[in-house]
Amino acid sequence: MREVFMLCGLILGGAIGKATEFEYVFTPEAKTIYADVMRLELDLAQAGITRLKQTEPRNLAAYHLESYVDFFRLYLSGDESMDGLLAERFDRRIAMLERGDQSSPYYRYALAEARLHRSLMDLRFERHLAAFRNLNRAHKELRDNAEIFPNFALTYKDLGLLHAAVGAIPPQYKWGVELFSSLSGTIAQGRAELQRALLDSDSPFRLETQVLYAFMELHLADEPEQAYRSVKQLALEPATNNLHCFVRAALAMRTDRNAEAITLLERQQRGGGTADFPYLDFLLGQAKLRNLNPQARVHFQSFLLRYAGRHFREEAMQKIAWSYLLEGNTAGYHQTMAEISGGSRAGGDESAAREAAGDRAPHLGLLRARLLFDGGYFARARAELDGIALTTLTPDEQLEHRYRTGRVLGGLKDYAGALSFYERTITLGRDNPAFYACNAALQAGLLEEERGNAMAARKYFQTCLDIDPAEYRTGLHMLAKAGLDRLASTNR
Repeated sequence: MREVFMLCGLILGGAIGKATEFEYVFTPEAKTIYADVMRLELDLAQAGITRLKQTEPRNLAAYHLESYVDFFRLYLSGDESMDGLLAERFDRRIAMLERGDQSSPYYRYALAEARLHRSLMDLRFERHLAAFRNLNRAHKELRDNAEIFPNFALTYKDLGLLHAAVGAIPPQYKWGVELFSSLSGTIAQGRAELQRALLDSDSPFRLETQVLYAFMELHLADEPEQAYRSVKQLALEPATNNLHCFVRAALAMRTDRNAEAITLLERQQRGGGTADFPYLDFLLGQAKLRNLNPQARVHFQSFLLRYAGRHFREEAMQKIAWSYLLEGNTAGYHQTMAEISGGSRAGGDESAAREAAGDRAPHLGLLRARLLFDGGYFARARAELDGIALTTLTPDEQLEHRYRTGRVLGGLKDYAGALSFYERTITLGRDNPAFYACNAALQAGLLEEERGNAMAARKYFQTCLDIDPAEYRTGLHMLAKAGLDRLASTNR
């Protein structure tokens, strides 16, 4: 009889244990909340999460979705004052997710996503050690998930991004990754894993995965046109969804479709229940400035009024100052630049602070050529450069003229001419603190890679890594390392 009671106790105990166990179920309500998040209707999504916690208290999907909400709130606003509260919520969220069912493939996946979201916040605010710590733990959870549940496609969405990003880290920065984490990987590995994630056509996260893959192709695989075409085919709604607007506009601007970007950004959704996205106005100002429209400054001013963060501010002020130069208002330029005080180590902000520390405004003709090139208006940029008398330029301006001529000739498909000017820029500008020589080497490498000249491409990418400019160094070196990684993976 005692054994019968023990057996009953074990059965009942097991039943009770199973009934109180937390689980992850992406229910219809969870799908609705996720759709609200991806429309940036964050208040509506948070209300849905609160309701889901009440109606399905054992469903950990609520905490996974809440991680998305916190990430977007902080990333869109840049407001570090809310970071303490969100850090506490992160700790509580991790504690809840760790109570999940470890036999579910969502257990480690949701934990990894929460840590990835937090690491991106840490990276934004330059807390690199904390970021490495969370990236490392996320990587271990994803790696374990791939071993235990090899057919769970979602794992490879995040694992692929991590491996591709690590593959692009330049050698001189690899020590930090190796010291603080077990991360490793290559761009080819990351691309293959993201492609594997895309095989799951029923995934509720499929559109997110498709967009992430396109951005990896854009930034790391040097396939901008492929990235643009793939996103153009997606069911995005940029006029009613500001996240979609950002994706489409960013890709248009990176593929010399500046007019398209202006159209998209001018139609962005304003007001209503969607979270404010000030950076869209930064992009709109940038796109208009690239068409030499001085009224671009109203969009940078709008960005500065609405954005609470410290990043992009110096760059926005610099662009406002440039808009005055385009109108011939040198006093307005100097008055605006005098307001730049530094405070951000982002590439664009560092460049703006460096310009502000100087005592000269940019050469107007070189500035106009730079902006037109960035907008993809190559013939107009060439005309600007041809109209500048080299004898009127300082040595630094002459170096910039050579660099920008190379870029414009590359845009016009005159590859031999572009390489000639890149070579001269590298030779004359190696020891100059400006980024011209470093980027000339990078661009020469990309050009030779595109033409199938692997040996020459490797030489230029390595030259880029050997040059140490005072601005944009990290970004340029990452792109050069990505180029070397691509060439190594194809054995060309």
